[in-house]
Amino acid sequence: MSPGADTLPPAFAGDDVASPTEILAPDLARQPGRLGPSDGIISLAADNWPRVDDGLQIRSGGAVAVDTATLSAAAVRFDAAAEELSGIAEHVRRLQRAMRALSAAAGEAPASASVLVNRLEAAQAEAEEIARALREAGCAYEMVEIQAAHRAAVLAGDAARAERLDLRLGALVDRHPDAWRMALGAEFGYGVMWPSELVRQATQWGVAIGSEISDPGAIVVGAGAGVLTLGGAITAGLVGAGTLSRQARLSGTAGPVMLTPVTPAAPGSAGPAMGVSPLTADNRVGALLGAGEGGRLSTVGGRSPGSIAPHSLAAATVRIPSEGDARVRVERYTMPDGSRQFAVYIAGMQSGAVGGPDAWDNASNVELYAGRMSDSYAATEAALAAAGAQPGEAVHVFGFSQGAMIGAHLALEGPYDTRTLVSLGSPVDADVGPGTLSVAVRHADDPVVALAGGGHAEPVGSPGSFLVERVSDPDTGPDDAGLPAHRLTAYADTAALVDGSSDPRVDALRGVFDDLSRAEAVEVTEYAAARGAG
Repeated sequence: MSPGADTLPPAFAGDDVASPTEILAPDLARQPGRLGPSDGIISLAADNWPRVDDGLQIRSGGAVAVDTATLSAAAVRFDAAAEELSGIAEHVRRLQRAMRALSAAAGEAPASASVLVNRLEAAQAEAEEIARALREAGCAYEMVEIQAAHRAAVLAGDAARAERLDLRLGALVDRHPDAWRMALGAEFGYGVMWPSELVRQATQWGVAIGSEISDPGAIVVGAGAGVLTLGGAITAGLVGAGTLSRQARLSGTAGPVMLTPVTPAAPGSAGPAMGVSPLTADNRVGALLGAGEGGRLSTVGGRSPGSIAPHSLAAATVRIPSEGDARVRVERYTMPDGSRQFAVYIAGMQSGAVGGPDAWDNASNVELYAGRMSDSYAATEAALAAAGAQPGEAVHVFGFSQGAMIGAHLALEGPYDTRTLVSLGSPVDADVGPGTLSVAVRHADDPVVALAGGGHAEPVGSPGSFLVERVSDPDTGPDDAGLPAHRLTAYADTAALVDGSSDPRVDALRGVFDDLSRAEAVEVTEYAAARGAG
């Protein structure tokens, strides 16, 4: 059982480039390039490795996302039901005694009453057992939450809070030893299961590659690929570079970078939007950006005619730049009350180079993941400023891969009121705090997502935040080298599934889009960014 999960039916190399588990049927037809079930234990292990459900999963986030208050309330209701059953059983006993006094006139009624009493007592015992189990589960999940909070307190250097949490946990463990065992099992299960789909696919891929050499080769390559994948995932979790605390801040400086406004493209396309006039010659000239204090940059930019706000997660996802020169898209919304809100859409890595002219490259990937200021982050802040965003104004962030890392740090340390952070295929998981709606969309078979080490053990963000996960490409083959589960198009497909979900947890995000739809004017600006002095 994966508490808090909703399962629906199925319907960095290049960035564009829990629920019930199930065991693959042992009688699956043999596939080309893969050993049969009797050809080796590695093949058998690959075929029967625990799998993540292929359907869409929506959770409140964290290793175990459970509303313990709801469990307690349910336990109270079962207690009340048990008490009512006890009362009914007592009434029936009284009737039974009265009927026995009537002797022959009562006939078989006393015997029937006795059967009814037995059934009522059995139902009462079952209700009491369910109430006890709910309380134990609630206590177990509370222990998981306390352990997660304790780890966060230790990382933040808050020794006093860590000590208080230790005392609280110790008291709970003394009173509920069974719940403690359940809590340990839940955390261990999550620690083993979160990379399970990657391990399964890596093992099958290794078996298929090795079988082209020999049966022993299939065993060696399959086992090696699986063990390396599992080891890498566990290392990522232990190192913790992919989990950002609320105090996480980028170090160092960035720049110089050239920021150039470009003609905004229609969402999801590589070319200019139809009906949008070209930018003037003055606006076509990019302003040279020099590195300022903390890597912050200043510039000027041009704006195109208006557009409309996205109405769904899929509509927002296709606005993230993926082709052409644009790296950041900014939309400015003028609301009916005269206030302004902004949405920023940040591209994933666009160049495999390290330190080349494109700021969205592997150098920026490494810098951001290591907690250092990148040119792409500085350019994104400059783009927001060039589009008119002022410190303290409301900003909604949508980022893919490297763009999601940039977005995470904007939410953690940027000068804006970051109300929404939507991360797609992110290699980090940020504890953005209670003022930001956090929506993380992940593919269980995306190796880039695995760099987050499974993410935070506790839910992050404001109430209504949620985590989306599914297996994007369950089949294994040579194309896996291209990271198909990490393509923006694949995440757009997942976003569409989220939009079609009836899960109430999506309502908070829908509320964001509904609010933006009230804008009386929308201005769109897109920017290209390049390193150097031009």
